[in-house]
Amino acid sequence: MTAKRFKNPRAEHGFQGRSCSILSVGSYVPEKVLTNADLEKLVETTDDWITSRTGIKERRIAAENEFTSDMAAMAAQRAMHASGIKPEQIDLIIVATLTPDMMFPSTACLVQQKIGAKRAAAFDIEAACSGFIYALEIGQQFIMSRTYETVLVIGAEKLSTIVDWTDRNTCVLFGDGAGAAILQHRPNAHGLLTACMGADGEKSDLLFMPGGGSMCPATKNSVAAGLHYLRMDGKETFKNAVNAMHTAVKEALRRCELDITQIKCVIPHQANRRIIEAVGDRIGARPDQVFVNLNKYGNTSAASVAIALDEAVREGVVQRGDLVLMVVFGAGLTWAAAIIEW
Repeated sequence: MTAKRFKNPRAEHGFQGRSCSILSVGSYVPEKVLTNADLEKLVETTDDWITSRTGIKERRIAAENEFTSDMAAMAAQRAMHASGIKPEQIDLIIVATLTPDMMFPSTACLVQQKIGAKRAAAFDIEAACSGFIYALEIGQQFIMSRTYETVLVIGAEKLSTIVDWTDRNTCVLFGDGAGAAILQHRPNAHGLLTACMGADGEKSDLLFMPGGGSMCPATKNSVAAGLHYLRMDGKETFKNAVNAMHTAVKEALRRCELDITQIKCVIPHQANRRIIEAVGDRIGARPDQVFVNLNKYGNTSAASVAIALDEAVREGVVQRGDLVLMVVFGAGLTWAAAIIEW
């Protein structure tokens, strides 16, 4: 392919901002493996039932004393090691999570302390499973505007703390983990070409956790009623996920004047094998283009595509110069698609 194999939407209209690239990635998953056979002992389910409906064989569960900030810090340190970035070089930390260590301070501030990035500003964002791409787009703005030189973006979740382990429809789906990316301007590279984000608050009741906020603070009654566990309308979530992800991908490709055959690797949100296959079919992707690690980790929400991207890079599936498409969907409802020249 030639250097002009795609259009860079960021360069239109005389925009003078710098490009922003992912310099390196890193991920972390807990040691404890919870298999489908283990779940058969907790709820009325079977390995065949879980595998056939979700594609998940096992997931990782954080230790009792291992928190979202701990996993985020481990992923961050691995990303830093991969590119030789020192803690003092980091200007900003953005953590995407719906399972923060606590309501405040932000998990990003706790990560800052754990990795020794004393110069860095820090804040969290919450866009559920779409959080990592939302955070990438936010981080890119600081690089492009020359406000900061180095931004650390992390997706991290300890979903095991908000899963109802008596509900077989949801407890089989989720796992814990974290993924991180170091953002910088890389000369003569396009980096993040576009990110198409969307939301539909009218469908916020399809996937949510009613308890824990100002609307329903923690009380003995709210805990007893199970209001601090996530709830999901699986059928409607599936339908909306496929439609939204398809639409986001089409728009991202359109902006860059690309077709799916030019994408080296598609990294979808690792939520459900059927969703991944349906989206792949809709966008015309070949099975060998689509990276899947869902079977090992389940749905890790904001960490999902970050962990998958790190694995794809380490396995040599993604190499410098390749075009990578990431697409996500989550509670909110939220969705996003991003195209990167790796």
